[in-house]
Amino acid sequence: MNDRYDAGAAGHGADQYELVGYDEYGRPVYRQVPPQQQTQQPYDSYAQQGYGYDPYATGGQQAQQYDPYGGDTGQQPQTPSYDPYGTGTHQQQHTGGHSASYDPYGRTAAGGQQPRVAEQTAYIPHQAGPVEEPVTQERGDRDYRTEQFAFVEEPDQDSEDVIDWLKFTENRTERREEAKRRARARVVALVVVLALAAAGGVGYLWYAGKLPGLTSSDDKKDTATPTGAQKRDVIVVHLHNTKKGGTSTALLVDNTTTKQGTTVLLPNALALSGDDGSTTTLAKSVDDDGSSGTRDEIDTVLGTEIQGTWRLDTPYLQNLVDLIGNIEVDTNANVPDPEAKSKGTAPLVRKGKAQTLSGKSAVAYATYQGSGEAQNAQLERFGQVMQAVLRKLTSDAQGATTTVQTLGMIIEPPLTDKDLGAFLARLADLAKGGDYKTALLPVQTDGTLSAQASASVVKDVLGGTAKSPDKDAAIRVSVRNASGVKDNTGKARVVLLNGGFSFQDGGSGAAEATSEVVYADAADKDDATEVAKTLGLPAGAVSKGEVSGNADVSVVLGQDYAPSSS
Repeated sequence: MNDRYDAGAAGHGADQYELVGYDEYGRPVYRQVPPQQQTQQPYDSYAQQGYGYDPYATGGQQAQQYDPYGGDTGQQPQTPSYDPYGTGTHQQQHTGGHSASYDPYGRTAAGGQQPRVAEQTAYIPHQAGPVEEPVTQERGDRDYRTEQFAFVEEPDQDSEDVIDWLKFTENRTERREEAKRRARARVVALVVVLALAAAGGVGYLWYAGKLPGLTSSDDKKDTATPTGAQKRDVIVVHLHNTKKGGTSTALLVDNTTTKQGTTVLLPNALALSGDDGSTTTLAKSVDDDGSSGTRDEIDTVLGTEIQGTWRLDTPYLQNLVDLIGNIEVDTNANVPDPEAKSKGTAPLVRKGKAQTLSGKSAVAYATYQGSGEAQNAQLERFGQVMQAVLRKLTSDAQGATTTVQTLGMIIEPPLTDKDLGAFLARLADLAKGGDYKTALLPVQTDGTLSAQASASVVKDVLGGTAKSPDKDAAIRVSVRNASGVKDNTGKARVVLLNGGFSFQDGGSGAAEATSEVVYADAADKDDATEVAKTLGLPAGAVSKGEVSGNADVSVVLGQDYAPSSS
């Protein structure tokens, strides 16, 4: 049962109160009426009803006359005081017409008298309250007030979980964005690298003169560097046939100015001058003087500057071809198997285009000289094998050096395996690009060089010239034996050396009836006359004509030559 609230006591002498407004919780606020105002008619908002009204009366009892301002003349029964917060229930005692004091917060005022509330700021119901006062929310027909709600703080753990989740989502988003940025950066870097590589390739082709449509043969001729100013690297290679004997010699030339590689084949009949002024052949020089002496003699005859000597024995050539994985050669002859026991055995190398040769067949083809063939035929086959090896060899300097080291050859100073590997790699690059050729040095039957040879090979390819002897040097005399007597060559050599001349072996040829002494320069006429006298030949045998490129006087020993008379 709800407690009824009496604002004041009904007895005489009790303090009179009047309604002045409502507080923020909707409760009526009263103030004590001063004595001079007690004569005023109290405000009764329910006076027009004419009867007492107790909205909380229960049990069917007759409601007592209700006076909200304590104007009841009758004595009211004892009622419990209203405590909206449940802090305790107090009984209002009407004694002598006075009422117990009312405390809306459930507290009993001292002395039992209601404290004065005139100090409180009150407001009239029809007036708007202060701006700072909370406004009551209404939802439907219910009135919700602030004091009816309890605000519960969420646990800190839940808040931390939310923060952790936000951090997680934020970090994952940042990682995705960072991954996208990295992917874009990689794509850009890849495009830049490809563009630079393409530009570098085009630039290299342009620099090398290999870009289609931008170069021509006429342009190369017009911009060609003079022959004498071109730079060349030259190495001499000697192929030693360890089974049959004999050697084959070639010059490997790298023209770094024109970017052209060449193999110059040197016939064994090439006449060379020894240190003592005597003349010998290339084949004899390799056997007698060794690599160092032969290299110097070739430089003297051709006017070249050879950087080193590569001795390549046939077993090493076989291992080299097998190591690089066979070669392809346009063979010009059927080569029998040297190990075959019967003549009916199939040839080891067949004649034809693009024949694949292993190490064994490559050696057999490079050293093969058919019946009745000149040594130049075998020499040209050796040149074919060398160019095929260079086409198959790697163009990488380190890789080529490793190949050379794998062969286990003994490299003669001053050449080293690293120098040889780098040199072969450069030639291999030229051979792969089609800038490589093979040329045979034309040598006459007497081993001398003709004017044509000096122009087409010595000058253009090697960049050299036949060196003239020193002013005080001995007169160079080339002797070709056409007497039909083999020993006449040696006898003539002894006579000429004793006479102070330099001897060059011009080989032998078809028999001729009369001997000849020829000079090319008028200044050499006296020397030619002296040579004829030394050999016991008549003065009529001396004539002006063509001599070999590296001799001052040429002598042909005919059947009329008599060594005993010299």
